[in-house]
Amino acid sequence: MRNTGPATTTSIVTQVRRQWSNDSETRPIRNTAMTPQATLVFDADLLRRYDRAGPRYTSYPTALEFHPDFSLADYRRCASDAGSGADSRDLSLYLHLPFCATVCYYCACNKIITKNRARAIPYLDSLQREIELQAACFTAPRRVSQLHWGGGTPTYLNPEQMRSLMATTRAHFDLADDASGEYSIEIDPRETHDDTMAILREIGFNRVSMGVQDFDPQVQLAVNRIQSEACTLAVIDAARASGFRSINIDLIYGLPHQTCRSFRHTVDRIVAIGPDRISVFNYAHLPARFKVQRQIDARALPDAAEKLAILRQTTEQLLDAGYCYIGMDHFAKPEDELAIAQRERKLTRNFQGYSTHGDCDLIGLGVTAIGAIGNCYYQNARDIDTYSAAIAAGRLPIERGLELSEDDRIRRHVISELICHFSLDFDAVRRLFGIDARRYFAREIAALMSFQDDGLVSISDTGIDVTPRGRLLIRNICMTFDRYLASAPETKFSKVI
Repeated sequence: MRNTGPATTTSIVTQVRRQWSNDSETRPIRNTAMTPQATLVFDADLLRRYDRAGPRYTSYPTALEFHPDFSLADYRRCASDAGSGADSRDLSLYLHLPFCATVCYYCACNKIITKNRARAIPYLDSLQREIELQAACFTAPRRVSQLHWGGGTPTYLNPEQMRSLMATTRAHFDLADDASGEYSIEIDPRETHDDTMAILREIGFNRVSMGVQDFDPQVQLAVNRIQSEACTLAVIDAARASGFRSINIDLIYGLPHQTCRSFRHTVDRIVAIGPDRISVFNYAHLPARFKVQRQIDARALPDAAEKLAILRQTTEQLLDAGYCYIGMDHFAKPEDELAIAQRERKLTRNFQGYSTHGDCDLIGLGVTAIGAIGNCYYQNARDIDTYSAAIAAGRLPIERGLELSEDDRIRRHVISELICHFSLDFDAVRRLFGIDARRYFAREIAALMSFQDDGLVSISDTGIDVTPRGRLLIRNICMTFDRYLASAPETKFSKVI
């Protein structure tokens, strides 16, 4: 769809807002770069009422359902089945690099905090050996069309280590060329030097994602992430000069000392920078699960009303600037592949979030990494010593996993359609799985009637459509179809809002 541009978008939003009083808690938010159906309605009362903890659905079933009975033999069978035949899918590779020089107090990732960079050497040896072991699981060559390095801090590695790791990957897997492959890396601007971005582009990366979280110095001090705006801008300039095709910026709302006024400044500066994608994550304060979060003064966290106000303000800012709302916490420019895929109904969701490569099998490499091959999920050992010992013994470090049932596959499809496209076509479910969706999900549809009464969904004989009022609550809607959720501890998940 044609992008009408920020100026037109702003004028339309202004016109719409005039229909509402300034203190109204129900407010339509319109982005004219998207279809008319993509209008968002911010209903603060409903958001408060439905604000509960729940999965983010980077997979269904979620990782909580993985079990240790899933064996190496199960994985090898899944890998063999998925790679057989002429219609075998491309591969996506995820490499987990867990090292960080300093700790960010909000972080819930699997990480190793050390300034002793020599600690990365034996881990990289194990990781390169795991690449060899994984490649041997596939009897026929399969093209890699997507690769991602995450962490931790991948730029913790020095240039020689990064070159070696990429060379090993290329030696054992068939990576697509630069024009057709999507090769991304998460970077910490504080861990870059004058030539870092040029080196990353040289070894094959064409996309970059970086954390900013908040430019406010008081917030940065409270979460132990001091990162100047000048430092961030310098890295972005270097990425653009080096020819990176896409830049993503991560922000977090709900951090200590944040206010609407302070976070507005950060978002304004990010919009001025103009990254291709922006993610705005809700900080989940779970100190009982993540010890490092105990360093955060809970008394300094914004209260629920302030968090909700920050979310509303940020959403308005990004849509006013012409960004498309992809879903949950993701925004993208109209010409970005995510926005295009959503318009063409090709968007998917996997362990890396929203993706344009959902047709790929995902190989997770490194400690705690998760993969999805065929109808199986697996996770590597979550302890680095256990991980390294498995590699030293010449075996894959898979610790647990899951083979999906037919019911799992059906529900995965339903949740994916809703979370990616805000609609479900009953006839498409029938064609794919040979079932009558209205009968199969009679209980779930009945449960959704209260959502319909609240104006969050529209249910018809042909399908389910998520309304503009319901889009910010898409996780709640998807939870209705999750048959495992009743037995899952709510403390394992973040709040929806």
